[in-house]
Amino acid sequence: MSSLEERILAGLDAEQRQVATTLTGPLCVLAGAGTGKTRAITHRIAYGVHSGVYKPSSLLAVTFTARAAAEMRSRLRELGAGAVQTRTFHAAALRQLQYFWPQAIGGQLPGLVDYKAPLITEAARRLRTNADRATVRDLASEIEWAKVSMLTPESYVAAATDRGQPGGLDTTTVARIFQSYEDVKTDRQFIDFEDVLLLTVAILEDDERVAASVREQYRHFVVDEYQDVSPLQQRLLDLWLGGRDELCVVGDASQTIYSFTGATPRHLLDFPSKYEQAPVVKLVRDYRSTPQVVHLANQVLAARFPEPGVPDRNIHWPEPLELIAQRDPGPPPAFIEAKDDEAEAAEVAARIKKLLASGTPASEIAILYRTNGQSEAYEQALTSAGIGYLLRGGERFFARREVRDAMLQLRSASRAASTDPVPQLTRDILISLGYSNIAPTGGGAVREKWESLSALVGLADEMAEARKDAETPFTLHAFVSELEERAASQHAPTIQGVTLASLHAAKGLEWDAVFLVGISEGLMPISFAEDQAGYDEERRLLYVGITRARIHLTLSWSLARTPGGRAHRRPSRFLDGLRPAGSSRAQSAARPVKRRVLAGPPTCRNCGALLSSATERKLRRCGNCPAGYDEAVFENLRTWRLQVAQANSLPAFVIFTDATLMAIAEENPTDLPGLGMVSGVGANKLERYGDAVLKILGEGT
Repeated sequence: MSSLEERILAGLDAEQRQVATTLTGPLCVLAGAGTGKTRAITHRIAYGVHSGVYKPSSLLAVTFTARAAAEMRSRLRELGAGAVQTRTFHAAALRQLQYFWPQAIGGQLPGLVDYKAPLITEAARRLRTNADRATVRDLASEIEWAKVSMLTPESYVAAATDRGQPGGLDTTTVARIFQSYEDVKTDRQFIDFEDVLLLTVAILEDDERVAASVREQYRHFVVDEYQDVSPLQQRLLDLWLGGRDELCVVGDASQTIYSFTGATPRHLLDFPSKYEQAPVVKLVRDYRSTPQVVHLANQVLAARFPEPGVPDRNIHWPEPLELIAQRDPGPPPAFIEAKDDEAEAAEVAARIKKLLASGTPASEIAILYRTNGQSEAYEQALTSAGIGYLLRGGERFFARREVRDAMLQLRSASRAASTDPVPQLTRDILISLGYSNIAPTGGGAVREKWESLSALVGLADEMAEARKDAETPFTLHAFVSELEERAASQHAPTIQGVTLASLHAAKGLEWDAVFLVGISEGLMPISFAEDQAGYDEERRLLYVGITRARIHLTLSWSLARTPGGRAHRRPSRFLDGLRPAGSSRAQSAARPVKRRVLAGPPTCRNCGALLSSATERKLRRCGNCPAGYDEAVFENLRTWRLQVAQANSLPAFVIFTDATLMAIAEENPTDLPGLGMVSGVGANKLERYGDAVLKILGEGT
């Protein structure tokens, strides 16, 4: 073994080393949060390249986000294996589609749709179906799910029986709009991102020459985050493999949080039975978090229980990996019970201020929440406390004016020879754009501009340190190349500021201090989690949030939404037995609302006819009888629902379906018990939306 190969394996623990040295045949790596899975697989790839087992151009490493792919490429470059292809499924498929389309199909590849909304709007209009913005967004999500699940408009109806009503539309209507959307794309010669995968699959299935060419190039495959593979992505992977077994997969079923997009851990869990000779290596040594954080994460998964009285859809809960902390002990997780949302945000801001004063960098602090609509209170609280923050999902880093200007200046300077260190050159160049070694005292645009430039300087420092022992010197040209590659993949450097992000957006990230806020019933689990699969996914989402923290972890909830409001909220059921016994609710399971029981077959309240459809039974009125509600009240309810859906980045139908809103308008209840008796208003929705709905009804009388 050469000294280079020894250096690649040095520092790996026993399990990581087993991953890195198992170079041929199938390999399944079950990797818990913080266990160094990216380190293990990048060192495996580099070790295989340097030992001659892998030819760099014959290995394809696939992951799920452009950021993760860029991070993997960066690590492989540092390990001397930068020629290995590292891409997302979509990027790899698009590259192949662009190359093979002329010979397999002929002509020019159709244009790629960036946004489905205009085409879905046109598709609905062709069918004379009204679709507002929220409905269009719901339809886009549903069509994406259908396509990655390899469903056609014809097969969608049978497969979507338990998926609710996207946009308040029944499955038959959704299927018709789905078909119309496909027709609109064909008429305008467009394809969408799902078509990229579908068309690549079709070409590989139908053209043996193309399939043989792809399989000749790629002999070995590595798939990261394998628990997030959809049926369509798995089909593409199978075609790439062509019956071979040179496949390494890495994943953790306990981090499956994208089931709503079609992701399923089934392929990861079934891998050992599909490849019976495959070694299964478990990475359970957690190098990220303190024992206190790891213990709470393990407890959240271990406390999982079947929810009483909800559909289970034959859910299988795989035994989770039990993490073993490797870090020194830290502070115990803190629990905050606040009287209202405003008080909760203020307390979180106050604690962040203490962390900053004690030396924790702002970039190492995050506030994570379940829905994007929760961010506003924390933006206001941080602003009032004079604390800078960045909203993950806001303006992209490389789209900022100062960043574009900086890259132009650096690119121009890289053409001139210089022996100065890259970090110092970067500082000298960016001074003309407003950078200084000392941060400005104020906030606003000046501070934001400085933060962006400071992030570039910090990246130059990091890269210079990482490459100080490299055989080739680190040059300004190499730094500019790195920036251009990061810009293409939207892999932004670290910015000094407290991060505000949803739990879904936080996947794959980590901070020294994490505040999990709004951990109450209706938000965690979210109100539209109404079966065992939904509750299990919400539990996994909380687990992902907990495991983002390295040292400091705080979980908080409020008892009322607004100051002076009724304290009817309860902390999340997922914290039962884990939070301090002194908090105001000993158990958080919401009391079931007593429902009206109809004796005998349901009949129309007006004419007495038997009610046949679910919508008729919900309204207690047949389709032939006139509506018994005020149209203005119904429209006010729809407008409110749209605002709530947009604020929380949720499909409108998961707030309330149109049928439920009609039933509410017809019943016109005057209090919470009465509202709770309306079909479609469960305990969670009553708690979360009851006051707002009653207010709208009251304004309409």
